[in-house]
This record gives sequence, C-alpha cells and structure tokens, in this order.
Amino acid sequence: MDLQTVIVEEARGRIVAIDSAYHVDERNTGRDVVVSASYSGVLPARFVAERAPRAAIGLDCGIGPEGAGIAGLWYYEALGIPAATADVMTVLLGDGVDVVENGVVSRVNAPAAACGVQPGMPVRDAALILLRTDPVARSAAEITNRTVMEEGPDGRQVVCADSIAFGTDEDTDRNVLVTAGHTGRSAVPYLRKVRPWGFICSDGGRGRDDSGIAGLKIVEEDGLAGATVDARTARMGDGLSSYHDGIISAVNAGARARGVEIGMRAAEAAHLLLQG
Repeated sequence: MDLQTVIVEEARGRIVAIDSAYHVDERNTGRDVVVSASYSGVLPARFVAERAPRAAIGLDCGIGPEGAGIAGLWYYEALGIPAATADVMTVLLGDGVDVVENGVVSRVNAPAAACGVQPGMPVRDAALILLRTDPVARSAAEITNRTVMEEGPDGRQVVCADSIAFGTDEDTDRNVLVTAGHTGRSAVPYLRKVRPWGFICSDGGRGRDDSGIAGLKIVEEDGLAGATVDARTARMGDGLSSYHDGIISAVNAGARARGVEIGMRAAEAAHLLLQG
C-alpha cells in the first residue's frame, strides 16, 4: 500500500498528501510539496527535512506551550525550506488528503511568506503556490523584513525591521524604527549610529536589573526618544509583531514627552513618536 497520495502533478513536482510525517520518502526530495496530517513540531520536521522536499505543510495542533506544535516552522526555515501549518480545527487529524482539501493556513515561515503564502489561505492554494514558486535565496543580513507602516510629516515614516541593526542612513533624524531585539547596552551603538527620529524595540523580558531596557536611559542623553514593548506580548525577532502585537512596557523621557505611555499599543506609540 502506497502511503502517499498525489493530489497535483506538474512538470516541476507534485503536491503529495501523507497521513504521517514518517511517510515522507526519497521520491519527494527536491521536487514535492509534502502536506502531512502530523503536528509541525521539531520531531516531525526532522524526518521531513531529511528528505529535503520542495516545501512542507503540517498541522499546528493548537500550537501549545512554547509553540511546540509549530516549532518545526523555524527548523525548516533554518534549512531554507518553505513551510506552513494548517489550523487543526479545520482538518481531520491523521488524514493528509483532508488537510489539502479542507485545511486553512494558520502560520507560515519566512521562506513560505516570501513565496506568497499567507495565514487564512486554503491549504490547497498555499500548496499550489509553493509548488510553482521558488523563494528568493538571500543571506541572513538581507532578510530584514523592512516594511513602511505609516507616512508622517516632512516625509517621515514608521518603519518596521527585525533588528535595530537593520537601520539605514535614510532613517537618521527622519524615521521611527519599530524593531524586535532587546534594548540592552548592546543596542546602544546601533541606536547612536542610526539616530532615528524615534524607536521602539523589545524589552527582551527585561532581565536582571532591567538590563533589557538599559539602552533607553543611555540614549536619552543623546536626545533619542524611545520605548520598549513587553516581550511577552510580541515575538522577538519580528518587527511586524512588535508593531501589531506589542504593548509598551517602558519609555524614556523623549518618548514620554511625545505622549507615549506604558500600557499603550505599539502602533499608537509609533504614531505619536512620528508626529512629535
């Protein structure tokens, strides 16, 4: 009995449904989008990734503590494999064909997002995109996810990036940067180099002696207005999450003077920094 069901077959590869991640094999290497009815943790991802398929889709299985149900997304990402998960409530567990036919995408990794896969998309549509699209190969330094979120006065912008290290000369004295690394002392050289109009970073969980926000006070002396988001509310390393999900946990005097307050949503705080 063949444990793989071919859903779509094209010149460049296939969409293959499997009931378990352990059913992947050498036929899938380098060409197939494998859709599995297993959870998308690190253990199943290890078995799938060993066969190096074109892309992989599994289940989120409720995500669970520490994101264990979807942790394989980043395992795949480190290997350059586009991957996504389906919302477990939209599918029959243990039925790979049902995942293709009825699943709805809940999470994606960066290579899959670069191909055009988005949460809320039917799994079948996502699988077709992954079959027909190759992610652009980029070095780690090139993956900044730099996104303009708002236009303000005098050409200023709110710009999201995944790290303050990704600030550029165009941000100097002009843009508000919303990023996702901690704001400890190691962030200070980058803040002083870029000198943004304003900034929001993560508090990194604050750490001992509030070391995760120490940079706020240090650059306050440089006239830089900044704040941090609570690391429990936004994903570290994801500037867009800081913007959309983050709640302000600390501010310096410059940000406070522009109306930014603890407990405020980061998007609102960024707007105030931009206008100030």
